[in-house]
Amino acid sequence: MSQPLLGCIADDFTGGTDLASMLVRGGMRTLQVIGVPTGPIDADVDAVVIALKTRTLPAEQAVQESLAALAWLKAAGCRQYFFKYCSTFDSTAQGNIGPVADALLDALGAPFVLACPAFPENQRTLFNGHLFVGDTLLSESGMRHHPLTSMTDANLVRVLQQQTPHTVSLVRHAAVSCGADAVRQAFAQVQADGARYAIVDAISNADLQVIGEAASEHLLITGGSGVALGLPDNFKRAGLLPEADCAADLEPVEGLTAVLSGSCSVATNGQVAHWRDSGRPALSLDPLRLADGDDLVGEALRWAQPLLADGPVLIYASAPPDSVKAVQARLGVEAAGALVERALSHIAVGLRELGVNTFVVAGGETSGAVVKALGVEALRIGASIAPGVPWTLGQGPGRVALALKSGNFGGPDFFTRALELAP
Repeated sequence: MSQPLLGCIADDFTGGTDLASMLVRGGMRTLQVIGVPTGPIDADVDAVVIALKTRTLPAEQAVQESLAALAWLKAAGCRQYFFKYCSTFDSTAQGNIGPVADALLDALGAPFVLACPAFPENQRTLFNGHLFVGDTLLSESGMRHHPLTSMTDANLVRVLQQQTPHTVSLVRHAAVSCGADAVRQAFAQVQADGARYAIVDAISNADLQVIGEAASEHLLITGGSGVALGLPDNFKRAGLLPEADCAADLEPVEGLTAVLSGSCSVATNGQVAHWRDSGRPALSLDPLRLADGDDLVGEALRWAQPLLADGPVLIYASAPPDSVKAVQARLGVEAAGALVERALSHIAVGLRELGVNTFVVAGGETSGAVVKALGVEALRIGASIAPGVPWTLGQGPGRVALALKSGNFGGPDFFTRALELAP
């Protein structure tokens, strides 16, 4: 394996592909690995993204897994590190963003880090420290209903301050709009004032480029994938990364196609509705029947088998908030999620046996479960389908193409668009 320039730790699987897609877009050949590798990886890449499943783990466990990932990346010789979390700052008062970032800073011996989840292309912007989803404050968006990480405060200075004993400050857009030197000066000032963190405003891609340039010498950066937009150019300016136009190239994959969805986000529910309204075949999984022991995996595979030859099918457990709450009230939040993930992962394995080699998967937790069940050990990152969502080529037993979508990402026609662009 070549010595990568950038080592990244993502707190979920789709977050990892989101970040990797941004790096590929900047010309960095990128490999995403599933969990911490047990040894060196034979791949010639500029960036490695270790995708964990730590977003909703107990904070102590999330810290341990993140430190193990950091240790591997340090041993691989990375020059800079990136801790990636969701563009909606998904977390709770207990973490996990603050505890993990604190542990990474301590392990690296770094005194300070920026935090910027903004991703304007996906309508996530930060202004005066407040996170917006489109024109709506985060606290008034669909994220306030998230079953695991409900976001009821849009003030990220306040949110992050609840998760760390260290001072959290703010670098306002007035500084960002003045360029990288002004942002560097703002970083120096908040550090002099005793802050270990700075939430940084960003309302455009140009702002993200400025922030990335200003952080060129930072050992650790934290944020959503958007703030990584400016990082490839830093390595190019330093003469470490050549100009290339083949970073997104993937080998073609033959076989049948299917869509699996476990996300219950507003965006994914809209995508499921669009698929159904277009007359395409779709099958809903009932979590309560799963809990009662009904063989919905077998039912789904028997339903799909005669249809696959004519085109892709959708199998989903997505549902509106009221239905989700009713299921969680009966089964418990974690148990309900685990049931759905397990069923969809078993269905993925069954579909693979039926000849499906191309999958679109919606939902971070669902994506992680499916990737693990299919035995995928790493993903080579290809071209974007939509901002934050690339096609990937699974490395492991056999060849499989995967589009792993965060629940909140993509327009109403995402599923059909993804399949049109499949490698």
